[in-house]
Amino acid sequence: MDTKIFKIEKVKRKFQILLIVLLFLLLIAVRVFVQPYFYDPLIEYFKNDYLHTEIPNLDFSIFFLNIFYRYTLNTVISLAIIYLFFNDLKITFFSIKFYVIAFVIFSSALFVFLKLDFDYKLIFYTRRFLIQPLFVFLLLPAFYYQQLKK
Repeated sequence: MDTKIFKIEKVKRKFQILLIVLLFLLLIAVRVFVQPYFYDPLIEYFKNDYLHTEIPNLDFSIFFLNIFYRYTLNTVISLAIIYLFFNDLKITFFSIKFYVIAFVIFSSALFVFLKLDFDYKLIFYTRRFLIQPLFVFLLLPAFYYQQLKK
């Protein structure tokens, strides 16, 4: 009986790893394929001669709505990865709170930086935290290390 349970757990773990890999591939797909579907004139701005040109005019409501959509898409995938990796609802709920707070802080900062015409580096990196799934790469090792310490 114990060997049967062990085999089921082993198959379940392999399936979880496969799902995690697929979700990481989905994050890559969002980065590669979904980009043209979101309104973000800053992409072209930072690809071109951003040192010598002004930041393009933005429709702030559409811009931030698209930032929110992309952040949400990346967040849902990242939360699925975190849940599958740790199978712990406390970690998942903490991550949800973290993502919400991070969105409020970074989107507010980006809005201020754009309105007050701050340095392009601040705009570039703040926007990067919002449109790319960087937090999952910070949270996974942090939670893993925390579990090792227990």
